[in-house]
Amino acid sequence: MKKQGRLIVHTGSMFSGKTTSLWRELYRMKIANYKIAAFKPAVDNRDDEKKIVSHDNLELDAIKVADLNEVRDYANKNELDAIGIDELQFFPNDPTEVIDIFNELMKSNITIVVSGLDMDYKTRPFEIIKEIMPIADELIKHHAICANCGEDAWASYRKSTDESRIQIGSKDKYEPLCRQCYNQKMSEREKTKNQISLEGLDN
Repeated sequence: MKKQGRLIVHTGSMFSGKTTSLWRELYRMKIANYKIAAFKPAVDNRDDEKKIVSHDNLELDAIKVADLNEVRDYANKNELDAIGIDELQFFPNDPTEVIDIFNELMKSNITIVVSGLDMDYKTRPFEIIKEIMPIADELIKHHAICANCGEDAWASYRKSTDESRIQIGSKDKYEPLCRQCYNQKMSEREKTKNQISLEGLDN
């Protein structure tokens, strides 16, 4: 018997295997003859336009959509059994709207598998992920390996000083760090920033 009307959430830092786990869940469902579809946010301009690509190069055919209303409409129109949504934190929908959409889909016996970052580069929770956690049937927090010390990573450290909340990138722009290494690097960055500001005042 198919597991229907469930919400499965894969979250954690960058490079922790979230998308790989989403791929694995949908692949198993496909083998079990579920009618499935995968979706990615329109703002994600990495890799193939029509595929979700994990950091270990697993590929999944995907449909680019501007918001989650398109996902709901597609799922209902095509009578799907399950859907996969990658990079959930990039969708513009209000968290309350997301919960309403997901509940509507689950009432139609559609299983939803999502992957998304739990925090931004300043370790502030992404609202969409934070709000759907309590309604999830399965919630899996993944950990990458700290690029500095080899412990379990906790956060996605942005290498540049760009302060915009959303900046699409991969290893060129981010690295996973444990709590201690992250805090140390952020402290060093703040000291450097303050030093530059003081030097500017002296000039």
